[in-house]
Amino acid sequence: MISVIITAFKEPKTIGRAISAIAKQKIADEIIVSAPDNETLSVAKRLSSKYKNIVLVRDKGVGKPAALNLAVSKAKGDILILTDGDVYVSKYSLKHLLKKMEESNIGAVSGNPVSLNPKTNKYGFWAYMLTGVADEIRKESVSKDKRFFCSGYLFAIRRKLFPKLPENLLSEDGYISHKVYQKGFKIKYSEDAKVFVKYPDNFSDWIKQKKRSAGGYNQMKIIIGTQMRSFSSESRGTFRFFKFVKSIKQLWWLLELLFARLYLWYVIYRDINLRKKSHKELWLRVESTK
Repeated sequence: MISVIITAFKEPKTIGRAISAIAKQKIADEIIVSAPDNETLSVAKRLSSKYKNIVLVRDKGVGKPAALNLAVSKAKGDILILTDGDVYVSKYSLKHLLKKMEESNIGAVSGNPVSLNPKTNKYGFWAYMLTGVADEIRKESVSKDKRFFCSGYLFAIRRKLFPKLPENLLSEDGYISHKVYQKGFKIKYSEDAKVFVKYPDNFSDWIKQKKRSAGGYNQMKIIIGTQMRSFSSESRGTFRFFKFVKSIKQLWWLLELLFARLYLWYVIYRDINLRKKSHKELWLRVESTK
């Protein structure tokens, strides 16, 4: 049995598209929509008259990890597919994910985030480069049998491997991936299981989002005692970005990105290591991605 879990928060404008893109594939036995707000759940409820396998779960609105813990406890499937309410998946994405899970030693499969932002402006170009590099790294990791981590925008996991998530987690996808490896299973990557994502279009939102994702790996060093991602490790991969540059303007945007990433890691160290900000203070809504 296949359970798809969509976590959302105040996303009535996008949740319908997210649900429909999954329901139309006719693979999920149940589509669990977890949200704390009436606006999002109302849209999902209206769609339940069309798609009978929709299950509504009202979470407490204290963050994605808590929402996932609750939704997974309600799920009936032995394979879970996790995604968000502000993204939507490609036509055969679920089929591609499940194909990779046919081998019993595969514990999870990551989808492939694709940017919806136009690369004709700086922030769209940044998203284009970062998703492109992430795609390369996942492909190389699979080919060399190296560890990598699932994308929280879309991935499949065996129900028995899903861990109880600490509610203060910033990067639940990294934590889940770590636990899959810890239990002796492998993670695969499906570049054909695409999930379309709108990324930030201004610097303030870019910092908010990246502080959450990159900062989550910094936080996990404290939680699990293992360094999974750092400024130094990212710096060693800087050369990868240059292949995406096709003009002087794009070169300038790349240089700005490198300085932005340097500033980002300073902010992460300041807010997480020094100021020890709470999950609520760090998990800020990124309006431009909605």
